[in-house]
Amino acid sequence: MRRRSPATMSMSDIAEGFIKHTEQTFGAAHPTREKVKNARRIVVKVGTAVVTRGKDQRLALGRLGALVEQLEALVRSGRQMILVSSGSVSVGRQKLRQSQILNSSPLEMQISGPGTVCSRAAAAAGQSGLMALYDSLFGLMDCQAAQVLVTSNDFADADFRKNLSATTEDLLSMNVVPVFNENDAISSRTTAEVGAASPFRDNDGLAALLAVELQADLLVLLTDVDGLYTGPPTAESSLMIETYCPAVHDEMVKIGVNSKGGRGGMTAKMQAAWMAAQQGVTTIIANGKASDSLLQLVSGQAVGTLFDLEESQYMQERMEAERQSQDPEAPPQVPDSSRELAIKARDASRSLQALSSQDRANLLHQIADAIESETEKILQENEKDCQEAKGKISEQLMQRLKLKPEKIKQLGAGLRSIASQDEPVGKILSRMEIAEGLELEKVTAPIGVLLIIFEARPDALPQIAALAIRSGNGLLLKGGKEAARSNACLHKIITDTIAQEQPGVGRDVISLITTREDVDNLLRLNDVIDLVIPRGSNALVTHIQENTKIAVLGHADGICHIYIDPDCDIDMACKICVDSKIDYPAACNAVEKILVHEALAKDGRLFKLQTALRDANIAIYGGERSCKYLSLPRAPSPRHEYGTAALTLELVESMDDAIEHLHANGSGHTECIVTDNKGTAEEFLRRVDAACVNHNSSTRFSDGFRYGLGAEVGISTSRIHARGPVGVEGLLTTRFLLRGSGQTVEKDAHIQYTHKPLPIDNNARAPVAAMANVGLGPATSGAPNGANGQTVSNNGQH
Repeated sequence: MRRRSPATMSMSDIAEGFIKHTEQTFGAAHPTREKVKNARRIVVKVGTAVVTRGKDQRLALGRLGALVEQLEALVRSGRQMILVSSGSVSVGRQKLRQSQILNSSPLEMQISGPGTVCSRAAAAAGQSGLMALYDSLFGLMDCQAAQVLVTSNDFADADFRKNLSATTEDLLSMNVVPVFNENDAISSRTTAEVGAASPFRDNDGLAALLAVELQADLLVLLTDVDGLYTGPPTAESSLMIETYCPAVHDEMVKIGVNSKGGRGGMTAKMQAAWMAAQQGVTTIIANGKASDSLLQLVSGQAVGTLFDLEESQYMQERMEAERQSQDPEAPPQVPDSSRELAIKARDASRSLQALSSQDRANLLHQIADAIESETEKILQENEKDCQEAKGKISEQLMQRLKLKPEKIKQLGAGLRSIASQDEPVGKILSRMEIAEGLELEKVTAPIGVLLIIFEARPDALPQIAALAIRSGNGLLLKGGKEAARSNACLHKIITDTIAQEQPGVGRDVISLITTREDVDNLLRLNDVIDLVIPRGSNALVTHIQENTKIAVLGHADGICHIYIDPDCDIDMACKICVDSKIDYPAACNAVEKILVHEALAKDGRLFKLQTALRDANIAIYGGERSCKYLSLPRAPSPRHEYGTAALTLELVESMDDAIEHLHANGSGHTECIVTDNKGTAEEFLRRVDAACVNHNSSTRFSDGFRYGLGAEVGISTSRIHARGPVGVEGLLTTRFLLRGSGQTVEKDAHIQYTHKPLPIDNNARAPVAAMANVGLGPATSGAPNGANGQTVSNNGQH
């Protein structure tokens, strides 16, 4: 099909093309920013701190040029851009001071120095200079700008407001960017009049007023920090707020000093942003100094702080729902920050470790009983989630979201299986006599505090909670909004049981983060969180791997292969291939590609396999060779994860060819061979580099429950720390215990090292009550993702 020229493309086509381009460049939009991505009329206010350089307050030409480039790109994408620019007073002050110096004698300058410059005079001198620069920059981009000066008093005149709208509409219809500024040169407003009686007090207020007056879809306030923080942005304890909600954040936010260059500051921006949001204009406070920040936030990335009435109400409703689920009589409370929750989880985990192995096992039995006894309530809450998500999520995600009675029964069985396992904490791995009377033990220990981020998978919550309890770890859970009610119900059942049966441990050992706090904020807490385990889409896992210093456990793709050898039982091969796909197509351990030795095409057995797949309603796509010889529709790519009842079929010349292919195009998750030749099978098992390698068995067996781990936190495809289905052992690290009798080093002059291995007796375990959480976080935070950053699964449903 011939591509249409830009002249024949509609504005909606251009906008759609821009959205696709930005998604390729920056990734998919954040769930809370869909409205931002679709905004057409956008008001951008650029503050003095962005327009000027820090020390000398001169214009930051490079930064302004980058801003104009982004505005021009947005205009070309079909958006209507309106600019509100500060900086004229600073520019004018520089011009007039320079004039004073040029017109003063050296003696006058030495005696009195440069005189003060009146702000109104500076504004008069600076407005022309600033606009001349904008004219030049936009002109270089084949785009036009037009200056519009207003005062606060103008907005009291209905005719003015009508003319303002008409003029702006005319400019926007011609793709001209209106550049607004307050006419400070003639403004009659005094400092005492900038209160409630004045329509606006600074350019932040002007931008908000214009956004409402001109019916903008989005207001962007660009400043010199990343967004609204709970305290001074440079303070370690300060957290950036992703979505502002007055009921949640008003008591938390402590604003620092105002802007040095302009009249505003963060208080003015926050007030202007919330005023616009209340009038229906979505607003974002973001960093104008950051590279491509405007393009990123307009593409729907979680950049800056969002002010949106609907999102704020959602956050308040979730907080109220959480309060009601805990104690309906309790007054509303501002939830703890994620940092506070992590610190509390670490403290509670130490109390958990102090329990005996039997006490922790009994606790899991009691949680399993409680979950099963509340099956009806869980299913009711899950049904509400499913009804609300209907039509909003894919069928693949809906399968993961839906809970059934047999699934809850299996969850209980999994928890009891974990409880029956040997005590994992304090297990002695090795003993050695270092020297006479000096004995060293290497023992297992909890990692510390785990952060699990998962999408529409409510069944993951009790599994992960059980593994954390058995291994003595604290837990933070960040679930997808699709499963909000299901997650809250399961979390309450679990924490109620802990509080009732082990009050010394309490609810804080497992916290569910119910606000829409930006995942990126959580990923910054590498000093209090030790391991991140994402369970969800490829995009989610990849984003987390690339944006944290915390170790990450899991995998980003589940591209599994089955190789069918000439020495196979074709009936067995058909049965294994169908089960590996149909048992649960959306699972990460479902087969995505079948590699068939070409001998099966020659003797007719391949036809039997194709018939079995089609009879099971599996769509078959072809690889490079099979498209040619079998006339199959071409697969989207050699490395494609369908997640549905579809797969790729490809022909290979030999097992060597198959192994080379799966190493090049697989994800290292699960690979399988179907053959009756034991020698061939053993060679395949030995040579294939994957977390799970199967012989004559479905890929769907790659699962913690089926492997006898009771449950899993995910499936790791990394080679560091844990690989394959990760159960209790994958949530442990090690530490060393050294017992002596007064030995000292003294340059090794008086000690005789023996380094003699000693027998292990795990009936006399290492003490666990005083175990420190030996975290992976700070110790390995500098390692690259390929080295220490494992990954996690959108793991298969059992």
